[in-house]
Amino acid sequence: MNWNVSKEPHRGLQSGILAASLCLFCVSVISAVAQTPSTPAAAPDAKPKADLIFMHANVYTGVPSNSPFSSVQREEAIAIRGDRILAVGKNLDIQKLKGPQTQVIDLGGHFTMPGFNDAHLHLDDAGNTKLSVDLTGAKSLDDVRARVAAKVAESKGADWITGSGWDETLWPVKVTPTRWDIDEVSGGHPVFLVRIDGHIAVANTRALQLGSVSLASRDPQGGKIDRNENGEPTGILRETAQGAVLAVIPKPTHRLRREGIELALADLAEHGVTSAQDYSPEWENFQIYEELEKEGKLTARISEWLPFDESVEELNKKRESHPQSDLMLHTGMLKGFMDGSLGSHTAALLAPYSDDPKNSGLPRYEAAKLNDMTKERVLAGFQIGFHAIGDKGIQMALDAFAEAEKAAREAHVKAPNGGEDFRLRIEHAQVTTPAQITQFKALKVVASMQPSHLLTDMRWAKDRLGPARAATSYAWLAFLNKGVPLAFGTDYSVEPITPFRGLDAAITRKSEDGKLDYFPDQKLTIDQAITAYTAGSAFAEFEEKEKGTLAPGMLADIVVLDRDITGAAPEKLLGTKVLRTVVGGKTVYEAK
Repeated sequence: MNWNVSKEPHRGLQSGILAASLCLFCVSVISAVAQTPSTPAAAPDAKPKADLIFMHANVYTGVPSNSPFSSVQREEAIAIRGDRILAVGKNLDIQKLKGPQTQVIDLGGHFTMPGFNDAHLHLDDAGNTKLSVDLTGAKSLDDVRARVAAKVAESKGADWITGSGWDETLWPVKVTPTRWDIDEVSGGHPVFLVRIDGHIAVANTRALQLGSVSLASRDPQGGKIDRNENGEPTGILRETAQGAVLAVIPKPTHRLRREGIELALADLAEHGVTSAQDYSPEWENFQIYEELEKEGKLTARISEWLPFDESVEELNKKRESHPQSDLMLHTGMLKGFMDGSLGSHTAALLAPYSDDPKNSGLPRYEAAKLNDMTKERVLAGFQIGFHAIGDKGIQMALDAFAEAEKAAREAHVKAPNGGEDFRLRIEHAQVTTPAQITQFKALKVVASMQPSHLLTDMRWAKDRLGPARAATSYAWLAFLNKGVPLAFGTDYSVEPITPFRGLDAAITRKSEDGKLDYFPDQKLTIDQAITAYTAGSAFAEFEEKEKGTLAPGMLADIVVLDRDITGAAPEKLLGTKVLRTVVGGKTVYEAK
């Protein structure tokens, strides 16, 4: 890339803050953002100067436009002072903020937008995937076995072999692997391989032995041990049944854990993700983020979710261990699990699976206990987000939220930001009924969804659900039409971190090869999809006053792309490349 650079000083800042959105839920976002009154004009020699100016750009601000020709304001240049945007406007106007020490970068007309805010991902899992056997995209059981055998060949002694990413729906013979399949290539090593969705895994015989999973083992609450006709475990462990083996796998060293996280963070920067709402539940991961922040190596803003099941005392201790005012790193919502996944037939449904009539999925909680725990944590001032994919899991979450919100209002307990809107969230929200979407709106629940999941799921979702339920699944537009706040993410490493797959899925609802589609009446516009990935995700974490748009006073989190994604043909969207990623005015990635 050829970037033209020059330099200059700076002085004082802050014009108004404006957050915006383009969907129906924008009313709540915009009303939450007070615009700072303008100050009297300063004398010419007292004007604040920028530290950094981006010139000659196609700036997509994310701020709604009054122009009949565009739904979003477009500008040409951005001035940055410290970690915030000083001004956005025409080249000639922004040039006036240049001083002797200002760095000026010519963007050559490239499309420039707010940084992507991934509302749901798992950095630790992503790092582990990069350091273990990566089974993503394996085309057959033999492919899986070959990758495991290659890892065995380079391993020593009786080391554990772990891996993740297999997906039997991609294979010619669409059946889950067994322990005996893996035993043949494991060379005496214990092996544990997690499916792409994280909700089931296969363990070989040695791993089952070490985890004390045997003929006599009982299924745990919210889990299932698959068995053959003789009652013997096949090696497939669903949901909480994985815990017995996970408990005996040696934890990665601090060095390896940090190495994996750094690899995952580099992946975020390369794909334009400037904020990450992360669930990496081992507390050591948060401590690694703290190390990176102190060393100036944290390249994305992280809101770290805490496990819903931990005691309120422990949750308070963790929340208080790091300043909530730190915009680079802090603890966020509590993450709980209502059910499993659709792909592994463990999502909890109100009626049985169409392709598995004896199975309705695996709920993780009894309703009374769930409701009590939810109420206790909301009253303690925590935001809560529940993983819920099936319509039964979603109903459990909505019912628990309704009770908790009622109790909080009666006790005059405020939301975590001191307001009245608790912004309780349902993560995934894939299989919904129209009545449930209405209940989302009534309770002001955020729908935190991952459109790229549809690219994987559309191959078999109609078989799992049948036509009637499928028609109201992955219902992004139905949520927006009801005025439900929508936040987008990827579920990385379940899906690749690139936001462009999600944008493509949201606006086309077609497979990447264009051969399959899925209820196209739920398509979004590109502006709606971008908003869900930026301002919508910021709203979901109470930070719409800080990021999500490129406006004066907002954090200078910016992405420069090789094409205008609002004008590109859908088939060109997947090929989008990030040229520069900026977090708080600092470039954390630049294409070579």
